[in-house]
Amino acid sequence: MRRYKLRFLGVALFFTCLLVIGSIGYTMVQDWSWGDSLYMTVITVTAVGYNEIHPLNPAGRLFTGFILFGGITGMGLWFAFLTSFIVELDLAKAFRRRKIQKKVKKMKNHVILCGAGRTGSQVIEELLMAGEEFVVIERDRGINQHLEETLPDLNVIEGDATVEHFLEEAGLDQARGLIACLSKDTDNLFVCLSARTQRNDLEIVARAYEEETVPKLYRAGADHVVSPNASGAIRMASYMLRPVVVSFLDVATRSPDLTLRMEQETVSSTSPLVGKKLADIKLPQYTGLIVIGIRKKNPPEAEEDFTYVFNPQADTRLDVGDIMIVLGKPEQIDKLRKFVNP
Repeated sequence: MRRYKLRFLGVALFFTCLLVIGSIGYTMVQDWSWGDSLYMTVITVTAVGYNEIHPLNPAGRLFTGFILFGGITGMGLWFAFLTSFIVELDLAKAFRRRKIQKKVKKMKNHVILCGAGRTGSQVIEELLMAGEEFVVIERDRGINQHLEETLPDLNVIEGDATVEHFLEEAGLDQARGLIACLSKDTDNLFVCLSARTQRNDLEIVARAYEEETVPKLYRAGADHVVSPNASGAIRMASYMLRPVVVSFLDVATRSPDLTLRMEQETVSSTSPLVGKKLADIKLPQYTGLIVIGIRKKNPPEAEEDFTYVFNPQADTRLDVGDIMIVLGKPEQIDKLRKFVNP
């Protein structure tokens, strides 16, 4: 883009100099007024073919030929600039889209983010901080241009997420999750329905602007629905009731100095931790992480599918499918993942 600005400024400077030279020249050669000289220069540079405003003497005709040659040269430069700008812009856009398509085809277990508006931009920051692979689908050209300038390596597909082939282009068949945060609840509803129709095992998170849309999104296939009004109200009340706790969580999870992350890790059937107690594996000593809780799957006869064990004790046993919730730095979390599922 900087190259185009320099070219435009160069052409504009050429025309400006030509107009100044022409105006001064006609004033001196023909002894015309500044207004007549400028007007004559403009119609000569642009080659519009109007009649001469005053009769020209031989010197004036020679000078007019010089201005006319400069005008034709300048117009050629201007059209060349416009042509190269349009062609290079279209080619750059096509090459970028093809490059993104190749990258997406190689992705597995990535996240698809539908919508990069105010909420979507915050989601992008979180996914980048977590080091997650993801693809963004956004139809607004202005937002996409901003993302291309600020985050040139971001995988952005310009299109309507409610159209199924854009979901397919984003690698829906290989994705592990989808986040729908479009500007309208009806669009989020349609995205959830389309994605769930194609993938039964896909983890879907949707945003609901209106409270009455929440149950509809669940019926459309969303696994989790976030309502900004409800979450915002809880956060406001928490600041009033327990401000120190909320401030601590903000510092612990969002401060650039601490870079702590609250993450989850599932114990697979092949993990060496299966059947062992927390005291035996010594996660805090080995990784430096704090185990905040564990989600355990209940027996089929139980009313609830899962049970959360908060602040698990040293004798808590890990079973297949257990999900540990930990707090620590990114490098500590990576160490845990290698340790849990080598």
